[in-house]
Amino acid sequence: MTAAGLVFLVGGGGGRASIIALVLGAAPAFIDVLLGVFGKSAPGPLRLTLWILGPGAAVFLTGGALGPLGVWVLAPLAATALAGRIPLIAPAGAGALAILGFGLLISLLGGGAVHPAMTEALLATVAIVTVAGGMGLALLSLLRRVERRDRRRQVELRRLRRLLEDQPTQLIEVGPEGTILGAFGPALAGQDLTGQVLSGLATAERRQDLVMALQRARREGRAELAFAPSADPQGWLEARLKRADGMQVMVVLSDARARRDHEAELETARAEAEAQNTGKSRFLANLSHELRTPLNAIMGFSDIMRSRLFGPLPDRYGEYAELIHESGRHLLDLINDVLDMSKIEAERFELSREEFDGREAINAVLRLMRGQADRAGVQLRGVLPKEALEIDADRRALKQIVLNLISNALKFTPRTGAVTVGLQAAGGMMELVVADTGIGMSAEDLARVGRPYEQAGDAERRAAGTGLGLSLVRSFAELHGGEMFIESAVGEGTTVTVRMPVLIPPAERAEAAPLAEPSQVSAL
Repeated sequence: MTAAGLVFLVGGGGGRASIIALVLGAAPAFIDVLLGVFGKSAPGPLRLTLWILGPGAAVFLTGGALGPLGVWVLAPLAATALAGRIPLIAPAGAGALAILGFGLLISLLGGGAVHPAMTEALLATVAIVTVAGGMGLALLSLLRRVERRDRRRQVELRRLRRLLEDQPTQLIEVGPEGTILGAFGPALAGQDLTGQVLSGLATAERRQDLVMALQRARREGRAELAFAPSADPQGWLEARLKRADGMQVMVVLSDARARRDHEAELETARAEAEAQNTGKSRFLANLSHELRTPLNAIMGFSDIMRSRLFGPLPDRYGEYAELIHESGRHLLDLINDVLDMSKIEAERFELSREEFDGREAINAVLRLMRGQADRAGVQLRGVLPKEALEIDADRRALKQIVLNLISNALKFTPRTGAVTVGLQAAGGMMELVVADTGIGMSAEDLARVGRPYEQAGDAERRAAGTGLGLSLVRSFAELHGGEMFIESAVGEGTTVTVRMPVLIPPAERAEAAPLAEPSQVSAL
């Protein structure tokens, strides 16, 4: 096209209209070059429009399709093909045909002095060139599309192979006759499996099992089998078979020996951890037992001194005796908590169940803790039912539950606060509720408390215990088949609810009650 323009100028066609035609025809190319300098390109539809309008105007201004620049009717197709804009080939061809049609119309209407025979020859040539060019471009587009699809397929295949090679599995394709058509991934059952029979991968005694698994996969769609490979009789492979298209079966082989060894290591580690935990619990239980013996002696002698059984003591010594006894009692409580938790963790704690009135155990703890509450300036009150609440439970465990809950409540309740202990029958269960008006707990503390050795509050409050109180409450409740719930918010106090299925039904209480003798009945 450039050569046609130069010939046109050299041949004397350099009038004003011709110069304008050359400028318009070259404008799209100039714009492409200018944008390329700046590393940019025009949008496809806009660029195609420029290549249709510019060369089309040049053809029209120089005598039409049979004029000296008639070859420029192919400009849209040529520019689109050279730019690799394959999706725009069809619109470009349509534009070229439009330019050709209008150009021929202008030529035939007298836009140029051309012999009729020459006109027919040029028309035939243009038609042949246009059709051949269109077919060539269409074929080129198809070839490029096929080439891109093949490249994508090769990239995906390489990616799949890389992924399979990074996994401890091997993917095998098995044909209708049981022959391996292809294998992907690291070799787990020998090298170069293609062409081998699938059953040959297993040892002689398991080959028939592999054949049956293959038949079951074809019949039912899936099958699984573990076997020792013939290439490594000491190994162990797992095969997962799945029916594919037709009679083909896809088999996924995985090294089960590594997983089996890993599971064995985990089991050994778990057994060692349990043995260490049991040993720790036994050690704490024995240590706690050994500590209680001298501590009981200390508390006994200090009790004798503060009771002044052998005569009066100076006030200072009497005060020391009180402190020794109080410290011994606190240490004994801590040791008892550790001992109980150690027994529970070692599964050596046995409940001593008996039938009794639950109110009696609660009242006993309230009397015991009344003095501590008074010294702390906290009001301690109980809300108990008027009628007897007969339960079948461990009396000492129930007292320990109430004692731990009240102790915790007093520890976190400031002066002038209140701690309320409630007991009732609810839904066929005994329900114990201990609520306080203390400082409450945050969501983080709520997530931790109730586990052994976990405490809430500041450092001063944590130093006052072992963090076993609520853990023991939860454990004692679970030993009775019950559960514990905690509700708390910072600045709004804490409520702990313990529910245990220990209520004795009224019918059983009536049957267990002894009949009164006739003399007693008459006396009443």
